[in-house]
Amino acid sequence: MTSQFIEINNNKYFIRTWGKPDKPKILLLHGFPEYSGAWNTLAKYLKECFYIVAPDQRGFGQSWTPLEEKYYKTASIVDDLAALIKHFDENIIILGHDWGASTAYALAFSKPQLVKKLIILNGVHPTIFQQALLTGGPQTKASQYINFLRKKNIEGVLKRNDFEKLITLISANMDTSWLKGKTKINYITEWSRPGRLKAMLNWYRASPLIVPTIDSEIDQINSLKNKNLQVKCPHLLIWGEKDTALLPESFNGLKNYCINLVIFKLSDADHWLHHQKPKEISKIIVDWTKENEN
Repeated sequence: MTSQFIEINNNKYFIRTWGKPDKPKILLLHGFPEYSGAWNTLAKYLKECFYIVAPDQRGFGQSWTPLEEKYYKTASIVDDLAALIKHFDENIIILGHDWGASTAYALAFSKPQLVKKLIILNGVHPTIFQQALLTGGPQTKASQYINFLRKKNIEGVLKRNDFEKLITLISANMDTSWLKGKTKINYITEWSRPGRLKAMLNWYRASPLIVPTIDSEIDQINSLKNKNLQVKCPHLLIWGEKDTALLPESFNGLKNYCINLVIFKLSDADHWLHHQKPKEISKIIVDWTKENEN
Protein backbone atom coordinates (compact mmCIF):
# COMPACT_ATOMS: atom_id res chain seq x y z
CA MET A 1 0.00 0.00 0.00
CA THR A 2 1.17 3.52 -0.81
CA SER A 3 -0.41 6.82 0.16
CA GLN A 4 -0.31 10.38 -1.08
CA PHE A 5 -2.12 13.70 -0.95
CA ILE A 6 -3.66 14.87 -4.23
CA GLU A 7 -5.09 18.32 -4.91
CA ILE A 8 -8.46 18.02 -6.58
CA ASN A 9 -10.40 21.18 -7.52
CA ASN A 10 -8.15 23.10 -5.10
CA ASN A 11 -9.06 20.71 -2.29
CA LYS A 12 -6.61 18.28 -0.66
CA TYR A 13 -7.52 14.58 -0.61
CA PHE A 14 -5.68 11.71 1.03
CA ILE A 15 -5.45 8.66 -1.23
CA ARG A 16 -4.37 5.09 -0.59
CA THR A 17 -3.42 2.83 -3.50
CA TRP A 18 -2.66 -0.87 -3.82
CA GLY A 19 -1.36 -2.97 -6.72
CA LYS A 20 0.28 -2.06 -10.02
CA PRO A 21 -0.88 0.96 -12.07
CA ASP A 22 -0.97 -1.07 -15.30
CA LYS A 23 -3.83 -3.22 -13.94
CA PRO A 24 -7.51 -2.31 -14.47
CA LYS A 25 -8.39 0.46 -12.05
CA ILE A 26 -11.04 0.32 -9.36
CA LEU A 27 -12.09 3.21 -7.11
CA LEU A 28 -13.21 2.19 -3.60
CA LEU A 29 -15.53 4.60 -1.77
CA HIS A 30 -16.05 4.04 1.96
CA GLY A 31 -19.02 5.07 4.06
CA PHE A 32 -19.78 6.18 7.62
CA PRO A 33 -17.92 6.12 9.96
CA GLU A 34 -14.97 4.68 8.06
CA TYR A 35 -11.98 5.97 6.10
CA SER A 36 -9.80 4.66 3.26
CA GLY A 37 -7.99 2.27 5.60
CA ALA A 38 -11.26 0.32 5.86
CA TRP A 39 -10.31 -1.32 2.56
CA ASN A 40 -6.98 -2.76 3.78
CA THR A 41 -8.14 -6.38 3.99
CA LEU A 42 -10.24 -6.46 0.82
CA ALA A 43 -7.44 -4.72 -1.10
CA LYS A 44 -5.00 -7.51 -0.20
CA TYR A 45 -7.13 -9.87 -2.25
CA LEU A 46 -8.07 -7.49 -5.07
CA LYS A 47 -4.61 -6.03 -5.74
CA GLU A 48 -3.50 -9.04 -7.79
CA CYS A 49 -6.08 -8.19 -10.43
CA PHE A 50 -6.65 -4.44 -9.99
CA TYR A 51 -4.94 -1.17 -9.28
CA ILE A 52 -6.92 0.07 -6.32
CA VAL A 53 -7.51 3.74 -5.53
CA ALA A 54 -9.22 4.60 -2.22
CA PRO A 55 -9.68 8.17 -1.01
CA ASP A 56 -10.63 9.37 2.42
CA GLN A 57 -13.98 10.82 1.41
CA ARG A 58 -14.63 14.50 2.06
CA GLY A 59 -14.82 15.16 5.80
CA PHE A 60 -13.25 11.80 6.69
CA GLY A 61 -9.71 10.86 7.64
CA GLN A 62 -7.06 13.21 6.30
CA SER A 63 -9.00 14.65 3.38
CA TRP A 64 -10.48 18.13 3.00
CA THR A 65 -12.82 18.80 5.91
CA PRO A 66 -14.98 21.91 5.59
CA LEU A 67 -17.32 22.20 8.57
CA GLU A 68 -20.31 23.83 6.86
CA GLU A 69 -23.15 21.45 6.08
CA LYS A 70 -23.58 22.77 2.52
CA TYR A 71 -20.32 21.13 1.44
CA TYR A 72 -21.75 17.66 2.03
CA LYS A 73 -24.42 17.75 -0.64
CA THR A 74 -23.91 14.89 -3.05
CA ALA A 75 -23.46 17.03 -6.18
CA SER A 76 -20.51 18.88 -4.68
CA ILE A 77 -18.84 15.68 -3.52
CA VAL A 78 -19.36 14.05 -6.92
CA ASP A 79 -17.60 16.91 -8.70
CA ASP A 80 -14.42 16.24 -6.71
CA LEU A 81 -14.67 12.48 -7.23
CA ALA A 82 -15.12 12.98 -10.97
CA ALA A 83 -11.92 15.03 -11.01
CA LEU A 84 -10.18 12.31 -8.99
CA ILE A 85 -11.24 9.69 -11.53
CA LYS A 86 -9.85 11.79 -14.37
CA HIS A 87 -6.59 12.14 -12.46
CA PHE A 88 -6.13 8.35 -12.54
CA ASP A 89 -8.15 7.04 -15.48
CA GLU A 90 -11.33 8.18 -17.19
CA ASN A 91 -12.52 4.59 -17.52
CA ILE A 92 -12.70 3.06 -14.06
CA ILE A 93 -14.71 0.58 -12.01
CA ILE A 94 -16.49 2.20 -9.05
CA LEU A 95 -17.15 0.30 -5.83
CA GLY A 96 -19.07 1.90 -2.96
CA HIS A 97 -20.27 0.87 0.48
CA ASP A 98 -22.79 2.67 2.70
CA TRP A 99 -22.45 6.44 1.97
CA GLY A 100 -19.79 5.47 -0.55
CA ALA A 101 -22.54 3.61 -2.38
CA SER A 102 -24.58 6.82 -2.49
CA THR A 103 -21.74 8.71 -4.15
CA ALA A 104 -21.04 5.76 -6.43
CA TYR A 105 -24.66 5.74 -7.61
CA ALA A 106 -24.55 9.53 -8.07
CA LEU A 107 -21.46 9.18 -10.26
CA ALA A 108 -23.19 6.51 -12.34
CA PHE A 109 -26.25 8.73 -12.82
CA SER A 110 -24.52 12.05 -13.52
CA LYS A 111 -21.16 11.01 -15.01
CA PRO A 112 -21.91 7.72 -16.78
CA GLN A 113 -19.02 8.25 -19.18
CA LEU A 114 -16.61 7.93 -16.24
CA VAL A 115 -18.06 4.73 -14.74
CA LYS A 116 -17.06 1.54 -16.54
CA LYS A 117 -18.78 -0.77 -14.06
CA LEU A 118 -20.60 -0.21 -10.77
CA ILE A 119 -20.20 -2.41 -7.70
CA ILE A 120 -22.19 -1.79 -4.52
CA LEU A 121 -21.70 -3.44 -1.13
CA ASN A 122 -24.75 -2.99 1.12
CA GLY A 123 -25.71 0.37 -0.27
CA VAL A 124 -28.92 1.72 -1.72
CA HIS A 125 -30.33 3.31 -4.85
CA PRO A 126 -31.79 6.64 -3.62
CA THR A 127 -35.22 6.28 -5.22
CA ILE A 128 -35.86 2.78 -3.91
CA PHE A 129 -34.52 3.62 -0.46
CA GLN A 130 -36.67 6.73 -0.12
CA GLN A 131 -39.73 4.77 -1.15
CA ALA A 132 -38.89 2.10 1.46
CA LEU A 133 -38.53 4.79 4.12
CA LEU A 134 -41.91 6.29 3.26
CA THR A 135 -43.80 3.01 3.67
CA GLY A 136 -43.62 3.24 7.45
CA GLY A 137 -42.50 -0.40 7.53
CA PRO A 138 -39.39 -2.22 8.77
CA GLN A 139 -36.92 0.02 6.91
CA THR A 140 -38.50 3.13 8.42
CA LYS A 141 -37.97 1.66 11.88
CA ALA A 142 -34.45 0.47 11.09
CA SER A 143 -33.46 3.93 9.83
CA GLN A 144 -34.41 5.92 12.92
CA TYR A 145 -30.70 6.14 13.74
CA ILE A 146 -30.44 8.68 10.90
CA ASN A 147 -32.67 11.10 12.81
CA PHE A 148 -30.52 10.51 15.89
CA LEU A 149 -27.33 11.32 13.97
CA ARG A 150 -28.92 14.48 12.55
CA LYS A 151 -29.52 15.93 16.02
CA LYS A 152 -27.78 19.16 16.85
CA ASN A 153 -24.66 18.82 19.00
CA ILE A 154 -24.87 15.01 19.09
CA GLU A 155 -21.09 14.89 18.57
CA GLY A 156 -20.38 15.13 22.30
CA VAL A 157 -22.56 12.10 23.04
CA LEU A 158 -20.94 10.00 20.31
CA LYS A 159 -17.32 10.76 21.25
CA ARG A 160 -17.64 10.31 25.03
CA ASN A 161 -15.51 7.51 26.55
CA ASP A 162 -13.44 6.88 23.42
CA PHE A 163 -16.45 6.98 21.09
CA GLU A 164 -18.34 4.35 23.08
CA LYS A 165 -21.77 5.45 21.78
CA LEU A 166 -20.62 5.57 18.15
CA ILE A 167 -19.15 2.08 18.40
CA THR A 168 -22.32 0.79 20.06
CA LEU A 169 -24.41 2.34 17.28
CA ILE A 170 -22.52 0.66 14.42
CA SER A 171 -22.37 -2.63 16.32
CA ALA A 172 -26.11 -2.92 17.01
CA ASN A 173 -27.11 -6.52 16.22
CA MET A 174 -24.15 -6.81 13.85
CA ASP A 175 -20.70 -8.39 14.00
CA THR A 176 -17.95 -5.83 14.62
CA SER A 177 -15.44 -8.30 16.01
CA TRP A 178 -13.05 -6.92 13.36
CA LEU A 179 -13.04 -3.55 15.17
CA LYS A 180 -10.43 -4.37 17.77
CA GLY A 181 -6.74 -3.97 18.55
CA LYS A 182 -4.78 -1.82 16.11
CA THR A 183 -7.80 -1.50 13.79
CA LYS A 184 -9.88 0.06 16.58
CA ILE A 185 -7.01 2.37 17.56
CA ASN A 186 -6.69 3.53 13.94
CA TYR A 187 -10.42 4.24 13.69
CA ILE A 188 -10.43 6.26 16.90
CA THR A 189 -7.39 8.19 15.63
CA GLU A 190 -9.28 9.16 12.47
CA TRP A 191 -12.48 10.05 14.35
CA SER A 192 -10.48 12.22 16.76
CA ARG A 193 -9.03 14.56 14.14
CA PRO A 194 -10.28 18.15 14.62
CA GLY A 195 -13.72 18.67 13.11
CA ARG A 196 -13.99 15.16 11.71
CA LEU A 197 -16.98 13.89 13.65
CA LYS A 198 -19.07 16.96 12.79
CA ALA A 199 -18.04 16.68 9.13
CA MET A 200 -18.88 12.97 9.02
CA LEU A 201 -22.32 13.64 10.49
CA ASN A 202 -22.90 16.40 7.94
CA TRP A 203 -23.33 13.68 5.31
CA TYR A 204 -26.58 12.79 7.10
CA ARG A 205 -27.59 16.37 7.79
CA ALA A 206 -27.08 17.51 4.19
CA SER A 207 -28.94 14.56 2.69
CA PRO A 208 -32.43 15.23 1.28
CA LEU A 209 -33.63 11.83 2.52
CA ILE A 210 -36.90 11.99 4.41
CA VAL A 211 -36.91 9.64 7.41
CA PRO A 212 -40.36 9.73 9.04
CA THR A 213 -40.52 9.10 12.77
CA ILE A 214 -42.34 5.95 13.78
CA ASP A 215 -45.43 7.83 14.98
CA SER A 216 -45.65 10.33 12.12
CA GLU A 217 -48.10 10.22 9.24
CA ILE A 218 -46.41 9.08 6.06
CA ASP A 219 -46.76 11.38 3.08
CA GLN A 220 -46.30 9.19 0.03
CA ILE A 221 -46.48 12.27 -2.19
CA ASN A 222 -42.91 13.07 -1.17
CA SER A 223 -41.66 9.78 -2.57
CA LEU A 224 -38.90 10.11 -5.12
CA LYS A 225 -40.10 8.80 -8.44
CA ASN A 226 -37.29 9.82 -10.75
CA LYS A 227 -37.05 7.08 -13.34
CA ASN A 228 -34.11 8.91 -14.92
CA LEU A 229 -31.80 7.62 -12.19
CA GLN A 230 -30.69 4.69 -14.31
CA VAL A 231 -27.51 2.64 -14.06
CA LYS A 232 -26.43 2.23 -17.67
CA CYS A 233 -23.24 0.24 -17.06
CA PRO A 234 -22.95 -3.34 -15.74
CA HIS A 235 -23.96 -3.30 -12.07
CA LEU A 236 -23.07 -5.77 -9.32
CA LEU A 237 -24.74 -5.66 -5.90
CA ILE A 238 -23.21 -7.76 -3.11
CA TRP A 239 -25.49 -7.93 -0.09
CA GLY A 240 -24.85 -9.14 3.45
CA GLU A 241 -28.24 -10.52 4.47
CA LYS A 242 -27.73 -9.99 8.22
CA ASP A 243 -27.62 -6.21 7.83
CA THR A 244 -29.96 -4.66 10.41
CA ALA A 245 -29.59 -1.07 9.18
CA LEU A 246 -30.34 -1.64 5.50
CA LEU A 247 -33.01 -4.24 4.84
CA PRO A 248 -33.76 -6.21 1.65
CA GLU A 249 -36.73 -3.96 0.83
CA SER A 250 -34.21 -1.17 0.19
CA PHE A 251 -33.15 -2.86 -3.07
CA ASN A 252 -36.43 -4.44 -4.15
CA GLY A 253 -37.08 -3.32 -7.72
CA LEU A 254 -33.48 -2.33 -8.39
CA LYS A 255 -33.61 -4.23 -11.69
CA ASN A 256 -36.06 -1.61 -12.97
CA TYR A 257 -33.27 0.97 -12.82
CA CYS A 258 -30.52 -1.13 -14.42
CA ILE A 259 -29.78 -2.55 -17.84
CA ASN A 260 -27.38 -5.23 -16.57
CA LEU A 261 -27.73 -6.20 -12.89
CA VAL A 262 -26.33 -9.14 -10.91
CA ILE A 263 -27.07 -9.60 -7.19
CA PHE A 264 -25.03 -11.84 -4.89
CA LYS A 265 -26.35 -12.46 -1.38
CA LEU A 266 -24.09 -13.51 1.50
CA SER A 267 -26.20 -15.22 4.15
CA ASP A 268 -23.55 -15.05 6.88
CA ALA A 269 -22.49 -11.39 6.51
CA ASP A 270 -24.03 -8.09 7.54
CA HIS A 271 -23.46 -4.39 6.85
CA TRP A 272 -19.71 -4.80 7.50
CA LEU A 273 -19.30 -7.55 4.90
CA HIS A 274 -16.05 -6.16 3.44
CA HIS A 275 -14.40 -6.79 6.81
CA GLN A 276 -16.11 -10.14 7.38
CA LYS A 277 -15.86 -11.79 3.96
CA PRO A 278 -13.05 -10.07 1.99
CA LYS A 279 -11.84 -13.23 0.23
CA GLU A 280 -15.32 -14.26 -0.91
CA ILE A 281 -16.18 -10.73 -2.02
CA SER A 282 -12.93 -10.45 -3.96
CA LYS A 283 -13.68 -13.66 -5.85
CA ILE A 284 -17.20 -12.49 -6.70
CA ILE A 285 -15.81 -9.19 -8.03
CA VAL A 286 -13.02 -10.79 -10.06
CA ASP A 287 -15.34 -13.39 -11.61
CA TRP A 288 -18.03 -10.81 -12.40
CA THR A 289 -15.61 -8.35 -14.01
CA LYS A 290 -14.24 -11.14 -16.22
CA GLU A 291 -17.77 -11.98 -17.34
CA ASN A 292 -18.37 -8.30 -18.18
CA GLU A 293 -15.07 -7.44 -19.87
CA ASN A 294 -16.68 -5.87 -22.91
